[in-house]
Amino acid sequence: MKIIKLKVKTEKDSYPILIGKNLITNLPKLFKENSINLKRCLIVIDKNVPNKFVTKIKKSFNNKVNIFYIFANEKNKNQKTVNSILEILLKKNFSREDYLIALGGGITGDIVGYAASQFKRGLHFINIPTTLLSQVDSAIGGKTGINTKYGKNMIGSFYQPKIVISDSIFLSTLPKREIICGYGEILKHSIILNKKFFNFLDKKVDAILNLQSPYIEKAIFESCKIKKKVVEQDEKEKSLRKILNFGHTFGHAFEATLKYSSRLNHGEAVLLGMKTALNFSFKKNFLNKKDYLSIIGHLRNSKFPFNLKTYFSLKDLNKIIIFMTKDKKNNSNKINLVLLKNIGRTLIGNNFKKKDLEIFMKRELTN
Repeated sequence: MKIIKLKVKTEKDSYPILIGKNLITNLPKLFKENSINLKRCLIVIDKNVPNKFVTKIKKSFNNKVNIFYIFANEKNKNQKTVNSILEILLKKNFSREDYLIALGGGITGDIVGYAASQFKRGLHFINIPTTLLSQVDSAIGGKTGINTKYGKNMIGSFYQPKIVISDSIFLSTLPKREIICGYGEILKHSIILNKKFFNFLDKKVDAILNLQSPYIEKAIFESCKIKKKVVEQDEKEKSLRKILNFGHTFGHAFEATLKYSSRLNHGEAVLLGMKTALNFSFKKNFLNKKDYLSIIGHLRNSKFPFNLKTYFSLKDLNKIIIFMTKDKKNNSNKINLVLLKNIGRTLIGNNFKKKDLEIFMKRELTN
């Protein structure tokens, strides 16, 4: 069993990320090897995870685990779901030395991580991400949170896991749409910090999307390395970590405008948001034409969600702008955006008036 190991070191925490195949068949051994004394745990499982994987995990624990299922989607990413987890922990009298384990995608990890941070002011948290998107993004860095009617991830905490287990065995069961979502975050990481990695993705995108070895493993590893580097330097998103929000201010507003409908999932919204942020960067003369065309060409050739007008029309303009003004990254009455200077270099701290975004988005939705 080949395992690639990364170690994330923040100011107060240090934890490993294990990347490999069939890791879930021997979880107790992996935990022991990484100094995790797992006497008691509750595994919260997304109902979308195939039962054959749940069976393997139960078997690795000799069926001696507490299990609770949730249906993970953006509409259920709320306080009610968190309360249902907390209720079980309280009823079973869990202590702060026990473990709460998330088995699912990014939504599951966000919900369970947040519940872990709230229970008795924090019990141990383990994340086992099952989607490509969560393996390269949300499982790394300690961001947890839930949605409200006012926007996405408006309530949450920074709470680091004790270990992240990224098993590529889960990826083979995902629909192509989910693979594209994960690839969007991988692409984002390359665009904001590593031009060499972007060039690799541009050449090997088809192989990666088809989960071919060793290209998919390299893409996951390199993407995790980039996020690890950022998180280690800025855990609480005071400065550098803001670059990870490239495309997200637009993307989150798109999701909220559609009321987190399955028509547009998170990864697709981020891809659309990245394309919109690229257009804005270019039209504001921040991004040079050569790099702009390289990235747009990559998105077009890969047949990703590309056309904003497929999902929105001019009648949605006000809703999109309202959600952008409520984005948690804003610290004034202006809208804060992460923009691109060139491939590998971002611009942060850019605040724009609501009117500027209204004019820009009107053109995006009509031209």
